[in-house]
Amino acid sequence: MEEAYVRLLCPECKKDWESTPTALPKHDATYHCPNCHASRRLAEYTRTDRDLETLKGLQ
Repeated sequence: MEEAYVRLLCPECKKDWESTPTALPKHDATYHCPNCHASRRLAEYTRTDRDLETLKGLQ
């Protein structure tokens, strides 16, 4: 079985990256950008609604 990935984008510094949903906290938890250390809810870092649905569905 293939592992799903979600695409993330920092709204402040525009860094983009991918991660597996299991490696991330819950979508409503505070998350810190690995580049600029901005703090927001993880859901705000998802690039698309589809990425957010994937994140919610696989956690």
